[in-house]
Amino acid sequence: MVLKMFYSSLLLIFLCSCQSDNESDNEIITPQQVYVESITLTGANISSGINSQMTATILPANANDKSITWSSSDTSIAEISSTGLIKALKNGTVTITVTANDRKTVTATKQITISNFGITGTIYEVTNTTELATALSKAQPGENIIMNGGTYAMTSKITITTSGTSDKPINLIAKEGSSRPKLDFSSMTENSANQGIVLAANYWHIKGIDIFKAGDNGMEVKGSNNIIEFCTFSECSDSGLQLDNGASNNTILNCDSFYNADASLENADGFACKLNAGSGNKFVGCRAWQNLDDGWDGYLRDTDNIKTTYQNCWAVKNGYLKNGTKGAGDGNGFKTGGSDNKLLKHNAEYTYCIAAGNVADGFDHNSNRGEVTIYNCSAYSNGKNYSFSSTNPLAKLTIKNSNTLGAYGAILATTVDATNNSWQNGIVVSEKDFKSIDYSELLAARKPDGSLPDVNFFHLISTSSMIDKGINVGLPYTGTAPDLGAFEY
Repeated sequence: MVLKMFYSSLLLIFLCSCQSDNESDNEIITPQQVYVESITLTGANISSGINSQMTATILPANANDKSITWSSSDTSIAEISSTGLIKALKNGTVTITVTANDRKTVTATKQITISNFGITGTIYEVTNTTELATALSKAQPGENIIMNGGTYAMTSKITITTSGTSDKPINLIAKEGSSRPKLDFSSMTENSANQGIVLAANYWHIKGIDIFKAGDNGMEVKGSNNIIEFCTFSECSDSGLQLDNGASNNTILNCDSFYNADASLENADGFACKLNAGSGNKFVGCRAWQNLDDGWDGYLRDTDNIKTTYQNCWAVKNGYLKNGTKGAGDGNGFKTGGSDNKLLKHNAEYTYCIAAGNVADGFDHNSNRGEVTIYNCSAYSNGKNYSFSSTNPLAKLTIKNSNTLGAYGAILATTVDATNNSWQNGIVVSEKDFKSIDYSELLAARKPDGSLPDVNFFHLISTSSMIDKGINVGLPYTGTAPDLGAFEY
């Protein structure tokens, strides 16, 4: 009887154990949600045809929801489908943005330039100053002035007042296959009224022209929605190119400004979006070097709370003269703002920009009271690399994924958001992190399409401690996180 009860107890324990195991097998386990952390966007400029496929690489690969939404910054220039297929509609530059749908917070952007649409409409082909003046007086929306190569000896400034329209810009373009046309204003005396070109009109596209030795600005832009592309401004007696008088939404693309110097030793910058300029102007792929004052000057007067953007721009050796000696100007690379009363706000955003070898500051505060954002920029061998002080401070300074070799300088503002930079998180930077620290490479000849030259300067080597040390700010990158500085490994 006892033995029988013992076996019955064992059977009961066995049955209970089986029931417990079955219950465990049927338990519902909710998997942990895996969100999109980064998107890498790839795509090419469109120089032929009208369609181009873009691709988005999403990490981590096991994200639960990898669906994305595509958008174009200007659907009159290019549209993009839900699968990333671009349809080009006209020449211009657009920013394509892709957004992860899971949290709507992870994005990536890429700028696409479209240049496949040929010249249409009336063409005025010019070979000398008289023909140029006649063509400029006649040109109407949708018409084109094509300049043959050679030197155009100019005796007075050019003032443009006839505007194009958004769908019919007026083009002033160097003839393809010809040498570059050079507007030579060297017969001018230095005078505040002696600009080379005054563009007081809207919707012009000026491309492939050299402007030399004007008595004031090489070009003064007073209009809006213009594109100035692949032009140079050199040895002028004030800033090479200046935007003022309410000029807004202009794009300065792949232009160079250098050796500009004035007798007052004060005002000759490479580029200047200053005084009473409007908002929405942007510089893309531009270079400024050996200008007496600053590479870029954002000093304001009679306007406030504007925004200017700078993408892939290089400021090199400003404050030095053409002969290599140090001048008496300020010598900053990028002067973000400033004003007479120390109160005006020039909001600015810098991405992939480089300041190297400038006499004073690489990126400079100068009493700007606005908000400045610096993403993936590099500064090297400047008087101070990043110089943002607590005197008349910025309202906000955001600086991420940026690097320098040597002391970084000062990162101060009313509000500071500075993370994932080369001087933080225990990162130690040395010359050995870079393929090259020779910033003279930045002044090499441009590619035939006007884009920046390929360089080794400040490119990271494979073992650099700055690889994958950034944070996602919406810019494209490879690897598990962005690298630090202007160049992704």
